[in-house]
Amino acid sequence: MKLITAKMADIADTLRSERKQMAKQHEETKVGEITAGQVLGGIRGVPALICDTSTVNADEGLRIRNIPILELTKAQPEDIFFLLCTGSFPNDSERTELHELFTQNSSVPYYVWNVLEAMPRDSHPMVMLSTAILVMERESRFRAAYDTGKGKDKLWQFMLEDAFLLLSRITTIAAAIYRMRFDKGERIAPRTDLDWGANFAYMLGLPDNNSRFTELIRMYLVLHSDHEGGNVSAFTANTVSSALSDLFYSFSAGLNGLAGPLHGLANQECLSFVLELHEKFGGKIPSDDELAKEMWALLNSGQVIPGYGHAVLRVTDPRFTAFHNFGKQNCGDDAIFGIVDKLFQIAPKVLTEHGKAKNVWPNVDAASGSLLYYYGMKEFEFYTVMFGVSRAMGIAAQLVLARAAGVPITRPKGLTSAGIKKMLGMN
Repeated sequence: MKLITAKMADIADTLRSERKQMAKQHEETKVGEITAGQVLGGIRGVPALICDTSTVNADEGLRIRNIPILELTKAQPEDIFFLLCTGSFPNDSERTELHELFTQNSSVPYYVWNVLEAMPRDSHPMVMLSTAILVMERESRFRAAYDTGKGKDKLWQFMLEDAFLLLSRITTIAAAIYRMRFDKGERIAPRTDLDWGANFAYMLGLPDNNSRFTELIRMYLVLHSDHEGGNVSAFTANTVSSALSDLFYSFSAGLNGLAGPLHGLANQECLSFVLELHEKFGGKIPSDDELAKEMWALLNSGQVIPGYGHAVLRVTDPRFTAFHNFGKQNCGDDAIFGIVDKLFQIAPKVLTEHGKAKNVWPNVDAASGSLLYYYGMKEFEFYTVMFGVSRAMGIAAQLVLARAAGVPITRPKGLTSAGIKKMLGMN
């Protein structure tokens, strides 16, 4: 870890110095205003944290370290993790070290398999993944360093060690969960000659005659790697980590947030909607009028069109664009993807005419599930695990940087209902 640690050391010194200076000189400087609507609406949009790894602009979408996500779709996931941590791509020497770090600890301890095998056969795959990560907490270099008295300004180094330990094993664990939970056969051991994404695709054991599934998995890992720090999974992990809990505690907590229907389960709901349409129209792609009629029926019943709209974006999610382009190139003749494509043509028009949606454009979930389904991953319950494996990169990078910057414990102020009523003059 010499190369990446040396690069991160300079970053850590700069971050810590800048944060201390800002806190000292601008302690009373206001950075925004908070409305009652934000407090009552899930503190949405409140400027309350710093996230250097990525940003999401309403009119553009996701940027990783200020690089538009559509410019990164061909990048290796390992390179993206390095970019998230350092703000730059690795050189050849650093890339070689990265490959070693992502493979040298890919063998999972026996006790993790023992715990997973002891769980009920119908356990949710996300419960299995979160449990496996938490069980590995005993391996944490961060906790061992803290327990032996390492200074807080040095703890980021051990969080980085934990990050590589977690990332090198999470694909092995997730792939094994897929095979175990859905009766796909024996676990497939990782290979040291494959990159991280290719290894994950290989261990899942799905057919990949032309390497397109491997290409999809690499892109999937990149597109879902990070999405600012305020989403439920990242914010949860950051909050837990702010108490100096190690990465295994923190990421397991973040996974539990990701498992919620309003966060990581959205791609399942989108694909379910598409499959219902596929069945209703006898396996054929419905006409424009037929599809519009279905969407109007949904909207008139008070429901939403799955996969359309976004809490932040007001344009087509560029991650959808990446998946959509991949689908057009590789499975354009597939009827299920054809419905996804036809929805993209019709849904924005219907939503615009309906007039109530703040954003009529598709988000990433509108396409991602259909591609996994096309390549043989038809077990919906596992889709959130795929999301979680991807998001491990962003969350791990955020926590490394938080410890490097010396971010204090998260402790927002709570209000009572009576108190806010008094503030609003409602008593």
